[in-house]
This record gives sequence, C-alpha cells and structure tokens, in this order.
Amino acid sequence: MHKKDALGRYGEAVAARYLERHGWLILGRNWRCNAGEIDLIAQRNDVVAICEVKTRRSTRFGTPLEAVTPLKVQRLRRLAALWLSEHRRYALEARVDVISVLVDEA
Repeated sequence: MHKKDALGRYGEAVAARYLERHGWLILGRNWRCNAGEIDLIAQRNDVVAICEVKTRRSTRFGTPLEAVTPLKVQRLRRLAALWLSEHRRYALEARVDVISVLVDEA
C-alpha cells in the first residue's frame, strides 16, 4: 500500500470512530460505482450523511477541507442520490459532510 493510501485509510478509520462515538451508525465504507466513490455513509436517527474524508499531514498546501472543491461536492451529491436509491434508504434528511483529519506527526 502506498504511503498516501495508508494515510487516507487511517483518516477514514479515525473519522468512522469519531462518528460512532457520537451516535452514528456506519452503513458503508468506500462504496464505489462508475461515477466515483463515497468514503463513509453514516446514519443517525432519520439523517443519512455521505461523508468525504480528507486527511493531511500538514496545512502547508491548505487544510484538508480546502481540498474539497465545488466540483467534488457536486459529484458527492450525485453519488449520494445513487447510493440512497441503490440501497433503498429513505431519510428525512440526506446530506454531504466533509470530515477533515489533520495528523500530528510530532
């Protein structure tokens, strides 16, 4: 596994633990289709969150959140609709969340 891939997997694991500690149920990880990939899908009560996880070692080139462009958000919205339809999930609220993980290597 490449160093970048390992960092991404680490960030996703941290994000999943955080969500679970805050009452979210993880419905899926790394769901893929022809249109792209969703890192995490989580649900709490009637809310389904499609989560993009961005992990960085530093803010030298910007924060993890800054790496999510408007184009990426549009793609995530399309992916969210596809996932909800494919899994027949009906939620009062479906949203796209971005989770930033900054790894302190000190």
